[in-house]
Amino acid sequence: MIEQLWGDPVTDLVVWSAVLAVLMAVAVYVIGKIRAESVQKEHTASELMSKCREMHSRGGLSDEEFRTIKTRLAARLQEELSDNGETG
Repeated sequence: MIEQLWGDPVTDLVVWSAVLAVLMAVAVYVIGKIRAESVQKEHTASELMSKCREMHSRGGLSDEEFRTIKTRLAARLQEELSDNGETG
């Protein structure tokens, strides 16, 4: 009886569909984990500002580079503060 089921095209379709569904579920889970980790690793604007300020004080950034970075991070910092309900 088992040999008859394995030769049946409908049974083969069901089995392979189940295998495909499991593989897709695993792929979605893995991709979700990878994306969550990348979001957690993103630095806040205040952290980036501190690092740039430190680089500038050590001579790693010119005054012009520091001003450019500071200007760009200021907008991002304002967004982060408004998202947190803070003022600044």
